[in-house]
Amino acid sequence: MGNPTLTRFFALHFLIPFVVAALRAVHLLFLHQTGRGNPLGVNRNFDKVRFHPYFTTKDLFGFFVILLGLSIICLLWP
Repeated sequence: MGNPTLTRFFALHFLIPFVVAALRAVHLLFLHQTGRGNPLGVNRNFDKVRFHPYFTTKDLFGFFVILLGLSIICLLWP
């Protein structure tokens, strides 16, 4: 492996997380604007689940559970 190959690998490993984060942000933006669809394809506004209170608390709960699990692993079995 030469220097150009290592430079390309470094650049890809540096840029890919930012691209994934940007795609996730765009996905959340579209989900927030249009709402969640149902499998039947019926477009009714009265049965939509609001984004902010439901999905935000669900995502924060999952984040804290994973953070707690990783903290337990790091603190009990270093």
